[in-house]
Amino acid sequence: MMQPLNQVREWEQRRDEANRYYQRGKFQESLDLAIKNLHLARAIPDRARESYTLNDLGLAHLSCWQLQRALERFHQALSVAQEIGNAPAEATALSYLGATYSRLGRFSQALEYFDIALPIFRRSQDTQGEVYALNDVALIYTRLGEPKRALLLQNQILTMRRLLGDFSGEATTLNGIGFAYSVLGKFKQALEFFQAALLIQRAIKSLVGEAITLNNIASIYSDLGRPKQALLLYHQVLLTRRAIKDRSGEATTLYNIGFTYSTLAQYRQAMKFYKQAITIYQQLGDSLGEILTLLNMGNLYATTKRKKLARSCYQTAQELAKKIEHQSLLEKIQQFIDSL
Repeated sequence: MMQPLNQVREWEQRRDEANRYYQRGKFQESLDLAIKNLHLARAIPDRARESYTLNDLGLAHLSCWQLQRALERFHQALSVAQEIGNAPAEATALSYLGATYSRLGRFSQALEYFDIALPIFRRSQDTQGEVYALNDVALIYTRLGEPKRALLLQNQILTMRRLLGDFSGEATTLNGIGFAYSVLGKFKQALEFFQAALLIQRAIKSLVGEAITLNNIASIYSDLGRPKQALLLYHQVLLTRRAIKDRSGEATTLYNIGFTYSTLAQYRQAMKFYKQAITIYQQLGDSLGEILTLLNMGNLYATTKRKKLARSCYQTAQELAKKIEHQSLLEKIQQFIDSL
């Protein structure tokens, strides 16, 4: 009996270590440890720990933007959890599937998974899991052009996170509220929430969270007609994101720098940063990021009277939007094509 007990202890210690790497943004290191833990869980054998490890693996793949591999792992985790009747692991897998489909821009599919996960979290009294799922749902509402609905949910989440004493999560929610206000055009209110999030992230020394929030603050400066101030901050964020190897964040910041240069009519500089962003989006398989960048590139070409290049960008974006079944984007792209 001692051998399985030692193996269980080894599994738990390795999982704790993988989680510490994950919290520091070292996703590849977290992934490597989770792979070892999967072999160990199967060797014991322990189906419950196998299910948890498959979820850990999927989350690491998701953070590395290996979205198809993440989907495979979460489906495997869901299958094992359902087979052994492990409700918490089932809800976690469903929630992670929702998050992955959201990253792919397939929002209706994502919401379906969250709708199944949320009642299971509540029945299991897993408030933390429920909060994470609700946060993702709120972000989807904002992206679908329903920021008021998102705000109602985010304020509910903020209360829950404060009751849990979840400072990192509180900063995430403050960012979400700021994002919703920015979509509503209430930039000063958005800035207040982003600055509140930044104070928490600096206090808990979260470099990843700080970079996200500084990026959001720079976007507000741009919205408030202070593009040069925005650029200074974006370049600072870009250095941080490269230092912590946050490829997704790097692409977002490159895209934002390109957009800011375009507002300053510095089109050559804008195109340079858009091209760097699109290369990373393609490497990550982030279709939504690639589509938005292609649209901005197309708009730049249209502004500078290069209609053939503009049409090419729009048509590539159109094909990608069809693949991820993003109807509102397809309508927007068609309007751009018609305007040429």
